[in-house]
Amino acid sequence: MKKVKLIFLAAVLCCASGQIFPQSTPNYFPSGNLATVGVYYYPEHWDKKDWERDFKKIASMGFEFVHMGEFSWTFLEPEEGKYDFTWLDEAVNLAVQNNLKIILCTTSAAPPVWMPEKYPEILMVNEYGVVQRHGSRQHISWSSPLYREFLRKVNTKLAERYGKNKNVIGWQLDNEPSHYGRYDYSAPAKNNFIDWLKNKYKTIDKLNEVWGTAFWSIRYDSFDQIRIPNQVELVQQVNPHALLDFKRFSADEAASFLSEQYQTLRKYISPDQWVTTNFMDQHMNVDPYRNTDLDFASYTMYPVSGYRDGRGEQGFRIGQSWVIPFASDFHRGVKGFTGVMELQPGQVNWGTQNYQPYPGAVRLWLWSAYASGSSFICSYRFKQPLFGYEQYHNGMIEPDGVTISRGGLEYQKFIEEIKQLRKNADKQTQVPAKYSARKIAMLWNVDNVWETDYLRETDDWNGLSTFIKYHAALKSLAAPVDIITESADFTKYPFLIAPFYQLVDSILISRWKQYAEQGGNLILTCRAGQKDRNGHLFPTHLSESIHSLIGAKIDFFDVLSRYRTGKVQLDDNEYNWNIWGDILIPDSGTETLAVFNDQFYKDNSAVVTRKLGKGTVTYIGVDSNDGIFEKAILAKIYNINGVEVESLPQDLILEWRDGFWIAMNYSSEPVEINIPQNAKILMGQKILHPTEVVVWQEK
Repeated sequence: MKKVKLIFLAAVLCCASGQIFPQSTPNYFPSGNLATVGVYYYPEHWDKKDWERDFKKIASMGFEFVHMGEFSWTFLEPEEGKYDFTWLDEAVNLAVQNNLKIILCTTSAAPPVWMPEKYPEILMVNEYGVVQRHGSRQHISWSSPLYREFLRKVNTKLAERYGKNKNVIGWQLDNEPSHYGRYDYSAPAKNNFIDWLKNKYKTIDKLNEVWGTAFWSIRYDSFDQIRIPNQVELVQQVNPHALLDFKRFSADEAASFLSEQYQTLRKYISPDQWVTTNFMDQHMNVDPYRNTDLDFASYTMYPVSGYRDGRGEQGFRIGQSWVIPFASDFHRGVKGFTGVMELQPGQVNWGTQNYQPYPGAVRLWLWSAYASGSSFICSYRFKQPLFGYEQYHNGMIEPDGVTISRGGLEYQKFIEEIKQLRKNADKQTQVPAKYSARKIAMLWNVDNVWETDYLRETDDWNGLSTFIKYHAALKSLAAPVDIITESADFTKYPFLIAPFYQLVDSILISRWKQYAEQGGNLILTCRAGQKDRNGHLFPTHLSESIHSLIGAKIDFFDVLSRYRTGKVQLDDNEYNWNIWGDILIPDSGTETLAVFNDQFYKDNSAVVTRKLGKGTVTYIGVDSNDGIFEKAILAKIYNINGVEVESLPQDLILEWRDGFWIAMNYSSEPVEINIPQNAKILMGQKILHPTEVVVWQEK
C-alpha cells in the first residue's frame, strides 16, 4: 500500500490577496449549493402513463433538475410551420409539481424528416462528396442559411413559450456540436469559406502570399477557384496554410451557428436563465474559446469506454485520472465557470470496449467533477432506452422502469453526500496561501494544435495530448490551474506555461518578456517560437524569435519513437524522452537544469532557465511519452522559485474547493493519505481503496 505525505497547511495560514478560488460565479449557481445534480429525461420516448411515476422517481432519488427537449424537433414541428408544445408543456408541469428545475434544449442537432426531404440543400457533405442523409443526427450543414432560418423560427417559439418560466434555469444549444470530428464540404460551406477568405485577405495576391502557393505551383488567380482543402481529392499533401485557415473557418462557423441560436433565445428569455452547450471534451474541430456569446461552456464526459483506459490493473474500469480535471479547467477557462452536461451513468454501448465500471467509479467521477470546479453535474440518462442505437447504454433506472441501476445508486449516494457537505460550506473561505502560491496559467491557442498536428515530424506527436500531459503533471503537484488565452492578464499568475507555442508574433513575445520582468515565472516548451501566425518558418535560425527571451540558442531538434527512447539527466535522476528534443546552447548567465544523457548530443542542454528582471524564464526542450520527466522538471521549477508542491503518486488527485480538501484515488491500489491531525474528516477515511474519496476541512 502506498503512503502519501502531503504538504498541508495550518488553519491559521494567511490567504493570498484575499483571492477566492475557484472563481466566483453569477447567481446562476449560488455558491452555497456547491454543485447541483440533474439528469436527462426524454418524455417523447415513453408512454405518457409512465411520466408521472418517472418524475416522482427522479425527485425521490434526490435530483434537483431535469434536462429535456434534446432531439425532439420532430415532435415540436411535425409539419412545416405547424408546432405542437402540448406534450412538452405537460412534461414541464410534471417537473414543477415534483420541485424539479428544468434545462431545455434547442433541437438543432436533429431536424424532422420533412425538412431534408423537401430541402436537401441543408445537408452536410463529407470529404468523399457523399451527402449525409436523414436517419441519425448531426447531419446538417451549419453553413446552410435555410437551415438557420428554420432553426430561428422553432427557437423563437421555444423561447417565447418558456423564456419567462421561473422553473426553467437554463438552455442547452444543440448537442455536442462537433460533427464528431468531421468537416463539412457542402456548397454552402464552400461559399462561406470563400467569403471568410475574402474578408480576411481582401486580395488574392495576399492569400497567395500567406498560403505560399508558389510551392507546387498552387497559385490562384481568383477566390472562386479555391476549393475546400480535402486530402481525399489530392495525390499529395494538402497545403498546410490552406488547411489551417479551413480549420479556423470551420471553428468560426460552428461558433456562428451557436451564436445565432444564443441571440434568438436572448431576445425572449429571462436574464436569470443561462445558455450553454455541451462540448465534447477532446474534439478540437470546434474551439470552445471562440464561443464568447455563451454564458459559459459545459462539457460531455465518458471516462470508461475503451477509448482511453486508465493505468493499473483496473484502470480500464476506472478511467484516466486527468480527464475530468482537464475538461473542467479547460471549459471553465471560456467564461470562468463550467458544468458537466453529460456524465457517464455506468456501462455505455458505443465504445470500443463497453466495460462495466469498477464499483465506486461513477461516484468517483462525480466527486472529481465537483472538486475540479463544476457548478452543476448532469447525467445522460434517467431510463435505459428500450429501442434505438443506445439500448445497452445504462441509465439511472433499468429497463423495467423502476429498479435503480448500479450507477443510479452511486449517483444517489453522491447527491446525499453533497447535500450533507453544504451544511459545512463556508462562503467566506479563502484559498490557503501555499496552495495559491502554486497557481499557474496554461496558455491556449488551438492554432498550435492544428498546425503542429499536421506537420508533426513524428507519428508520436499529438498536440492536445501534450497539453493535457502538462496539465496532468501540474495536477500531480496539487497546483491549481487556469487555462487562458492571450486576451487574459498574465500578471495575475505567479507561473505561466505555454506548451509547444509554435505560432508567435513580436507582440506576444514582448508580453512574455514583460511578464517575467515584472516577477512572473514563464515556462516555454519544445517547438516554441518556430513560426509566425500564418504557419511560416521565420527567415532566421530555428526559433531565433525567442533566443533573447530564453537566453539560449536552439541548435537543432531531434525526434525518436516510443520504441527508441533517449535519456535526459535531471539532478541525480535519469528519465526517458522520445517525442521531441530541442538541443540547446545556453547563453552566458543561463543555467542548465537538465542535459541529454545519450545520442550524439550527450551532455548538451535539454532544459535551461534564466533570471529576467524580477522573474524567470525556463525552456523545457524535451517531450516524453510517459510524462514522468515533465512532472519532475515542473517540480524543480517550482522549488527553485521557492514554492512547495506536493508529489502525489500516480493517479491520486487532490483538489481544494469551497474550503474542502478532496482526495480521490484513481489507481488500482490502496493509498494512505497523511491528513493533518487538526483536520476534520467529513467523509471517507485516510486509507483510500480504488475509487474511494476522502473529504476534510482544516481547522
